Amino acid sequence: MSKTKTIDLTSGPILKTLAELALPIMASSLLGTAYNITDMAWIGMLGSKAVAGVGVGGMYVWLSQGLVALPRMGGQVNVAQACGRGDYEQARGYAASALRLTFLLGILFAAVCIVFIHPLLGFFNLGDAETYTAAKLYTLITCGLILFSFLNLTLTGLSTAQGDSRTPLLANFIGLAGNMILDPLLIFGVGIFPEMGIRGAALATGLGQVFTVIVYLIAYKKCSIPVEISRKYLELNRNLDGKLYMVGIPAILNIALPSVLISFLNQILSAFSGSYVVVLGIYYKLQTFLYLPASGIVQGMRPLIGYNYGAGEIQRVKKLFGISVLLNGMIMLAGTIICFTVSETLMGMFTENPETVRLGTAALQIISIGFIPSAISVTASGALEGLSKGAQSLVISLLRYIIVIIPAAYLLCHFAGADAVWNAFWICEFITAVVVGIGIKYYWNRLLQ
Repeated sequence: MSKTKTIDLTSGPILKTLAELALPIMASSLLGTAYNITDMAWIGMLGSKAVAGVGVGGMYVWLSQGLVALPRMGGQVNVAQACGRGDYEQARGYAASALRLTFLLGILFAAVCIVFIHPLLGFFNLGDAETYTAAKLYTLITCGLILFSFLNLTLTGLSTAQGDSRTPLLANFIGLAGNMILDPLLIFGVGIFPEMGIRGAALATGLGQVFTVIVYLIAYKKCSIPVEISRKYLELNRNLDGKLYMVGIPAILNIALPSVLISFLNQILSAFSGSYVVVLGIYYKLQTFLYLPASGIVQGMRPLIGYNYGAGEIQRVKKLFGISVLLNGMIMLAGTIICFTVSETLMGMFTENPETVRLGTAALQIISIGFIPSAISVTASGALEGLSKGAQSLVISLLRYIIVIIPAAYLLCHFAGADAVWNAFWICEFITAVVVGIGIKYYWNRLLQ
């Protein structure tokens, strides 16, 4: 089928173009959050052991999302730049390389989880037999079907690379809706459906991802888009694959670094009181919501920057970055105000323990001091990825999650106690923002060459 229609992302009001791409991405994230809450509510009816088992299995599903960042990010950025240059032949090659790598990683990850299921679950030292069984069943089914989740994420990246974020929204909506409908039917057995318990929850999750991929395939057949996949593009190409790795490998590390930081903070805080560990966990749950709009802006900005950079629209790239920083700064200002005014209420949503609420209220107010400067670093990291500067983006993440905050947290905790450790967050964000600001001032034009 001939595909000739193109989407021009190099003209028109920048703010409108960014909003049209970013808002559906934000909506998709909200849908995913809504599903996670609903899913855990249904599983909760099976008892605490089922919830614990699903939590363990879900950990490996969550880890897999970092792995698929390689083809998703590498494909998105390179396809966007190729489309910006008008080189759709090369764009098709990048898209094919991304999908080929997605298939390989999905099959390998599933195989590892199935073959090594007992060592993987043994890592968590699950002493209860019922919890272990629940974790085993959930992990085998969800990770066994992980290929469809991988395809969903990569296809989302390839669609947004061409300026289309509505198809991902529709696909994810149908997949999540199917998942939410199937959950009670398969878990508890309704009508013609058998009662499957944990198996039903896992199968509903996998089928939801299958539905999403089917929507993408239908949309691909119905819509005239410039990037198409055919057999000739699926042959190995070291040059194209190498460029995917240049963006994708740093992206994987960027996703993994927060886990390293959380593990370190948990270790030093647990020596004082379990309440501090609980507060840290609650903060990162709240952070998901607080940073969701900013993440949507960055995800919408990344392919736009790649597209315009490929088209040689350097001034438009600079304007896109400036507007994105401003928007994220406003979002982070709102987050700061929320944390300063209703932090106690926010903590009360997750715990009724007065001591934890007191500690968490203070922690949120201190940490939120760094929200506004973080807008510079978060936006710059996404912009660098859009320019295929994965290594430079990784440097920003290393500053935010390792180089600055870990020594600061250790020193503050050692000399001033656990209550002072939260200051490491805003100290880190201010230092990183200054470093990024200096880099933009002196090296921005060189990066855009």
